[in-house]
Amino acid sequence: AGVREDRSLPMYSVDVENKENGSVGVQNAIENGRPLDPVDWAVIDVVNYFRTVGFAEQAIAFQEQEIDGKSLLLMTRNDVLTGLSLKLGPALKIYEYHVKPLQTQHLKNNSS
Repeated sequence: AGVREDRSLPMYSVDVENKENGSVGVQNAIENGRPLDPVDWAVIDVVNYFRTVGFAEQAIAFQEQEIDGKSLLLMTRNDVLTGLSLKLGPALKIYEYHVKPLQTQHLKNNSS
């Protein structure tokens, strides 16, 4: 009787409720205010991620290009190196140390 079967997105509803009262949901792992899985990141989450890891200047490019988590996971090396108009050095580091590992981790977590 107490089961909420009328909600089509129970995970989403849990997430919204938890954000409102400031607690972190057990079902939805949230780290540094971002959902743990990059596929759930909004553009601002992507921007904040790159700010946090030391690429504040480059983070702006992700915002300008409206790169959300889904887009981030689809980016190729070439996209990062040429599509964001970043300096080559930082772009290489962003791809090798951040974009690629996030993509790999996402694939590992979601392969059945």
